[in-house]
Amino acid sequence: MSDAKKPLLEVSGLKVEFTTQDGTVTAVHEASLSLAAGETLAIVGESGSGKSTTAMAVIGLLSGNGRVTAGSIRLDGEELVGASESAMRKVRGRRIGLVPQDPMSNLNPVARIGTQVAETLLAHGLADRRTVDQKVVETLEAAGLPDAAERAKSYPHEFSGGMRQRALIAIGLACRPQLLIADEPTSALDVTVQRTILDQLQQMTEELGTAVLLITHDLGLAAERAQRVVVMHRGRVVEQGPAKQILEAPQHPYTQSLVKAAPSVAMARLRPEDFASHGGADASEAPDTIVEFEHVTKEFHVRGRREPFKAVDDVSLSVPRGKTVSIVGESGSGKTTTARMLLKAFEPTSGTVRFEGKDVFALSRDEQKEFRQRVQPVFQDPYSSLNPMFTIERIVEEPLSFYGKGSKLERQRRVRELLDQVALPADMARRYPSELSGGQRQRVAIARALALSPDVIVCDEPVSALDVLVQDQILRLLGDLQRDLGLSYLFISHDLAVVRLISDYVAVMQNGRLVEAATSEEIFTNPRDPYTRRLLASIPGNELQIAS
Repeated sequence: MSDAKKPLLEVSGLKVEFTTQDGTVTAVHEASLSLAAGETLAIVGESGSGKSTTAMAVIGLLSGNGRVTAGSIRLDGEELVGASESAMRKVRGRRIGLVPQDPMSNLNPVARIGTQVAETLLAHGLADRRTVDQKVVETLEAAGLPDAAERAKSYPHEFSGGMRQRALIAIGLACRPQLLIADEPTSALDVTVQRTILDQLQQMTEELGTAVLLITHDLGLAAERAQRVVVMHRGRVVEQGPAKQILEAPQHPYTQSLVKAAPSVAMARLRPEDFASHGGADASEAPDTIVEFEHVTKEFHVRGRREPFKAVDDVSLSVPRGKTVSIVGESGSGKTTTARMLLKAFEPTSGTVRFEGKDVFALSRDEQKEFRQRVQPVFQDPYSSLNPMFTIERIVEEPLSFYGKGSKLERQRRVRELLDQVALPADMARRYPSELSGGQRQRVAIARALALSPDVIVCDEPVSALDVLVQDQILRLLGDLQRDLGLSYLFISHDLAVVRLISDYVAVMQNGRLVEAATSEEIFTNPRDPYTRRLLASIPGNELQIAS
């Protein structure tokens, strides 16, 4: 730290409580941390550990039922605990900037990007109506947005995920704050876009001398981007110190469990056989093929564009029975479109998708009914894919009821078996999705997918929204189910560290084309295509060595 005696941010003995229907809940217990000017400090921990609550307490944005009940938060020596709302409005944006996690829910969908940047500048007197347009362009350019003058006229839905995140960074840093809180700023982005965004954020904060409080569940990201790390567990700070020391030689049992579970850090040590799946595929084997894509192309007609857009371009790929094939690539590479053709959500423009040798788009009505039962999806966001008005029992039972499987009593018995299979207690059946954690909801989604005893499960980013400990549990569950039930997985992911742990074979896509496909071991130890090598080089913390 540049000035240990007088840190820019000093949090000491912080206690945060929330008033709920069940009484008072303490979310943060006597947390203490400090941050120097120009330094990056990462707070890591699983969901519910208190890391985001601590950050929101610093900026004074706790929800209405939350309050700081003890402790101190000092910014450059000024006490913020107990400050009036009018005083905090002067601090927010001007002295403390914020880059939140989800740009689509944090950008106004009906306001132009430039208007949203301008609001911040005008509110803090850093521009007037005469100069604000030019200031907006300069701010967006500093955040790395090309054609900033034109982009300022766009709405959020017209931006890619990476561009929306740049817009949030521009808003967060528009007033050149002393401190920037970055709350999971890149968790929804693929590795190459993530690296680009983080490089841009680092460049801007270094130029401005801004300190960064980085909230993340990605220990590889913390290792790569922060000088120091604070580990939180159940609202308490359990360990803190230099990033390399914390992640290479963790002292607290909880930190050790985080490091062990984090694929972005531990991928060099963990092998697929550590999971209960079949492990690395032997190239000499010739397993039975259950799914085959043969020269598949999918085109979309885009308004205002004369030529159709090729989302998938002449892709040939097979899924062996009982194995896991992962498709990886950046956003827009065509991996999800490829998977959705297997699910019959899209029909190929040309080429053939086969299941057990039959063209899935030439099946008879009875064959289609059977196919729908034997190929099931598990989507990225279990909350949006589960009906919030249904109980867990009804959600899991629904496919059984739809296809007329068994009596009501038999279906209820099957639901209990499925919940047990995904390690959920039987009393979970009476709850609703909103009452479950993210990991529990994903287990419900898996149980529903298993209800009809499928042969193939299409997993579309099934763990990207989960913290490392829950992610580890879900990956192990998928491995156990594959071993016990002989399932085949088509696994879609932008997280290559996760892919290495779960996959037998890996296919790499770029701009709709298949650029490389081989066994997992070959892809990760001897990548041949420059694009594959660039993807691997972008994994946060990839070079970090963890002590056994």
